Amino acid sequence: MTPLFRKFLGINWLLVSTMVGLLIFGLFSIHSATYFRVADEPDLAGKWQDQMQKIFIGIGVFFVAALIDYRWIKWAALPMYVGSLGLLLLLKLTGEERSGATSWLEFGPITFQPSQVAIMAGILLLSVVLGELPKMHRVFRFAPVRIALAGIVTAFPAILVLKEPDIGSFAVWGPVFGAMLLVGAIPFRYLIVMILIGLIAMPIAYFFGLKDYQKERIETYINMLTDKRVDEQGAAWVPKHNMIAIGSAGFEGKGYKGSRLGEGENTIKEMGFVPATVAINDFIFVVIAEEHGFLGSSILIGAFTLLLLQILLVAYHARDQMGRLLAVGLCAQIFFHAFMNIGMCILLVPITGLPLPLVSFGGTFVIIIMFMLGMTQSVWVSRHAVIEKAPKAKPEFRG
Repeated sequence: MTPLFRKFLGINWLLVSTMVGLLIFGLFSIHSATYFRVADEPDLAGKWQDQMQKIFIGIGVFFVAALIDYRWIKWAALPMYVGSLGLLLLLKLTGEERSGATSWLEFGPITFQPSQVAIMAGILLLSVVLGELPKMHRVFRFAPVRIALAGIVTAFPAILVLKEPDIGSFAVWGPVFGAMLLVGAIPFRYLIVMILIGLIAMPIAYFFGLKDYQKERIETYINMLTDKRVDEQGAAWVPKHNMIAIGSAGFEGKGYKGSRLGEGENTIKEMGFVPATVAINDFIFVVIAEEHGFLGSSILIGAFTLLLLQILLVAYHARDQMGRLLAVGLCAQIFFHAFMNIGMCILLVPITGLPLPLVSFGGTFVIIIMFMLGMTQSVWVSRHAVIEKAPKAKPEFRG
């Protein structure tokens, strides 16, 4: 048996099955959100085929990443990180504006968000900074030094993303940074201080950092929660109809393509109350909840829970700190994306515009998440490999 085939057999197939299940669920949901637009918007109706092509590419990327030892990121993480910063800076020159944010780059037929590449590269570099640098020199074992380095790694891309402005992608850095510091053996007293500083900075960021339309979203969210008057033809139009679509679904939902509805009846999405351009990504959960009801929504949330638990299991069994940090960083990213995407559809959080991992239409984002899941698989496959231990620090003598 060759080592490569042994690695293939050692893959966590439950994690693979969960990933594939979410991809298939998303593919059917994208098709259901657009199939009725074949006549007037054929490009939009064919998005599920574009997603299928990206999934096939992602599967190849996943297995390549899974079967190569993840420790190559010790040398590649920094160049990838610098490259991602270059893409973010390139946005200022050639970026495409969508929904009030300049966050998209086009290279021929390829369109993607550099912020998604940056978070991937950031997780890889943070894994090296917090997991490998302490082995190289004793100065990196001091918590303030590691916090400072991790803060610098996080701050550069986060600030550039905030300047787009893309509040959703900017917010992802918070839980990723916090989770990796927590697992990176940073004492709780430092974490508590950083949390308090963040809470103090939130009002300042709200009043001086957000644009008017972003403040309006938050105010509309609060007013809807407190049952105050809102502009249902303006800022509250989307969240109102999202809630109607989800609330009218019941336990089993209206069926795939509205199959449980009577003749002449249409779903909320078919009537155009869920914007077509975002029904396949930001509001894909609305489509799923309306068609499959509470039962289908619970299955979807259960699948994400299983995926996150599998990633945490990989982190628990990782052979070194770098692999553990890599898995935890991805876990934090997927959790935050799923929480915010589902939460904004059910009025749990304000609308932020984050896709649902593996389910929403997003081409490049799907490939990036599958690459990171492949890296997590590599941590699992390599968990029994022997690694070089860090040299012990020399004892200090005090006179």
